[in-house]
Amino acid sequence: MDELAIILVRGIGIGAIYALIAMSFNVVHNASGVLNFAQGNLLVVGGLFGATALVASHGQWGWIVMLAIAVVVLGVAVAFQGFVTLLPLRSSVDQHSWLVTTLAAAVIINAIILIAIGSEPLNARSPFASVPMFGARTPAPYILTTGLALLWWAALHWFHRSTEIGIAMRAVAQDLEAARAAGLPVRTLQLYAFAISGLITGSVGFVAAPVLSMANDSGIGYSTHGFVAAVIGGLGSNAGALAGGLGIGIVSMYAAFEYGGEYQTAVSLGVLVAVLMLRPEGLFGRASGRRV
Repeated sequence: MDELAIILVRGIGIGAIYALIAMSFNVVHNASGVLNFAQGNLLVVGGLFGATALVASHGQWGWIVMLAIAVVVLGVAVAFQGFVTLLPLRSSVDQHSWLVTTLAAAVIINAIILIAIGSEPLNARSPFASVPMFGARTPAPYILTTGLALLWWAALHWFHRSTEIGIAMRAVAQDLEAARAAGLPVRTLQLYAFAISGLITGSVGFVAAPVLSMANDSGIGYSTHGFVAAVIGGLGSNAGALAGGLGIGIVSMYAAFEYGGEYQTAVSLGVLVAVLMLRPEGLFGRASGRRV
């Protein structure tokens, strides 16, 4: 029973991280059709901000202030990355230069992390005490990331339905060319989407720093799991991202507990293949027809 509780609690915590990466994929993809494959690397950068804050801040209030600063910095940085990525595109479907641009951003971030911390992973300690759950003590970041995933899901749900910018971004997601013809500032809205994705990855990276693997080559693993969660849930659906992320987190934690951490990615990809064979549009996705 104790083992099952540990797998579930920690799996949900890790799954919340994957869910938030998946949401950041969705925000950008819905607005531009771009899949930003640097999201996992940006998560690690957020974790490095969190590790630095734990050393520099004094107490929990200082940590919260530095969290806000780090989130804004990453939001601005990802908006700039979005500007560079979208610069050569007339629209997101004309060409696929964004593949090269986002992968190049991932490589550059990897190099910067390697220069900054070296080849050894960086460890961080949480400013919050562990929480006793089901007879075992659970590190606070697992609880915090779960709450953060629910908070971001609710915030995005409200934003896209109750604000002018959010409704305009939904219009762009439904039909980019029609939105442009209607006079919506499509490129500006797409940059907003990149900025929001930066806020998401920055916040979860900062909060989850004590339980993240922070090394120069860690980003690709987080990008893979986040992408798997997004596709399983249904690319574009934040509810699907939440469900897919939590499911993948629990499954991968079970694989790590029973067989070893090297099996986590293989098991996640196996679940992806199984889901796509049964439901190609994902659990919460909708099948769409196209004229040929």
